[in-house]
Amino acid sequence: MPVEVIMPKVDMDMATGKLAVWHVAEGETVKKGAALFDIETDKAAMEVEAPATGRLHHILAAPGETVAVGKPVAFIYAEGEAVGTSPVAVEEPKVEAPAPAPVAAPVAVAAPAPAPAAVPDSADLRATPVARRLAREAGLALAAIAGTGPRGRIQRADVEAAVVRAKPALVAEAPVAPVATPAAPITWEPQPGDLNVTTRKGSGVPLVMIHGFAADSYGWRPLEDALPKDQALIRIDLPSHGRSPLKRVGGFAELAKLMVQVFDRVAEGPVHVLGHSLGGGLALALADIRPRQVRTLSLIAPAGLGPEIDGAALNGIARAASVDSLAPWLKRLTARPEGISHDFAKAAMLARLDPGLREAQQELGAVLFPDGVQAFDLTAALGRIAMPTLMIWGRDDHILPWRQALAAPGEVALHLLRGVGHVPQMEDPATVAALLGRHLRG
Repeated sequence: MPVEVIMPKVDMDMATGKLAVWHVAEGETVKKGAALFDIETDKAAMEVEAPATGRLHHILAAPGETVAVGKPVAFIYAEGEAVGTSPVAVEEPKVEAPAPAPVAAPVAVAAPAPAPAAVPDSADLRATPVARRLAREAGLALAAIAGTGPRGRIQRADVEAAVVRAKPALVAEAPVAPVATPAAPITWEPQPGDLNVTTRKGSGVPLVMIHGFAADSYGWRPLEDALPKDQALIRIDLPSHGRSPLKRVGGFAELAKLMVQVFDRVAEGPVHVLGHSLGGGLALALADIRPRQVRTLSLIAPAGLGPEIDGAALNGIARAASVDSLAPWLKRLTARPEGISHDFAKAAMLARLDPGLREAQQELGAVLFPDGVQAFDLTAALGRIAMPTLMIWGRDDHILPWRQALAAPGEVALHLLRGVGHVPQMEDPATVAALLGRHLRG
């Protein structure tokens, strides 16, 4: 039986995917794990790997077409397996074994692609995103690098080898230290500029949204889709997160000060404030510092209500430099490990390719969560606030124990969700949106 190639789900709220390009032509041989096609997400283009080894047939989606998640886009036949009519009724020439199938004729079984060298210009070169970035940082032209991956695809190892080969020339040009010193740990420089703010126009009182550690504003999308379409939104990216500049922060108080500065810039009147995890702690601090500007406060698993935290998971996410090292830590975010797919981890890694961003987040994590504990306490602030406050927590939260919610005074509306982990806004956005809607209207 042929293996079905489906449109994968690389985002929790993804319903369809746009097929960008095929890396393997109809009738060609592909190996399991090799790049098969690219899909376009809101963040970037992403490669999808072949689920099996064999020949590609019955391509159902052309570049540029949008396909529903889980729907087939092609089929892979084992070597020697007869290619018949597609299970989804795609028109194909009839094949009579043992005569060669017309669709397979252009490619001989014993003729693999002879060389990775015949790629005309850099825009069309087949290379992984990491390889492109490394080549750009090293000042190397992709066209001068031979790819050793499937069908001549340039991989990270190819670029690293090219950098090593280029080192003698670079060292010869250097006026000092003819012998290159060992590579130093990655360093990063603070960047100027304000924190990144994005908005969604709407009616009524705007909702200010502050994401958690090692996340970004994109993580609110599942909840946004469940909220009323006319709800005005203001999203803030934390420093060294998302599209905000990299900044050094000396502690939670300094981080809260940065947040107040951007809040004063974007909140032109009373607003609703929503925060998750570290963003929840910052939302609570905002409500305490600017009570007249915060009409309602909503907290999802907020930080700062107890010392316990899974510091290993946060540090693991911040430092992960590959999909394989990121995925196990991401699985800690949801109630069940299967809540995070490998494809979702690949999409998340696209936003974390910059080593400077990862280093900056590790440094921030070490300041806020030294020795794996929360170094700031916001329970007094929670007791001082007077505006209507909603708190949502997953009972299966592996990052912050839900019992920290018991620090809330009786006036706080507390909702504990069963079968939900640390990211209720992604695991059960409909329930969170319903609770949030009633809270904002009230």
